[in-house]
Amino acid sequence: MPREITVRQLIHQLRAVDPDLPAYFAVNPDWPQAHHIGRVIEINGPDGTVYLAENGQEGVLPAEVRAQLDWANV
Repeated sequence: MPREITVRQLIHQLRAVDPDLPAYFAVNPDWPQAHHIGRVIEINGPDGTVYLAENGQEGVLPAEVRAQLDWANV
């Protein structure tokens, strides 16, 4: 997976999942935690960017998620 993805690529990936499921960030393979997604900020201009803000921690990622991210043995 590329280091950066576009909003279009993110939307494409999200269309493949149930839109009513909760969504979390999976962060840091050394300390695998799930984080709530907060605000979405768009910075306009020639180098425009979209940022998804973290909005609190949910807890440790389930083993199944760590395995699918190849974080199981970290």
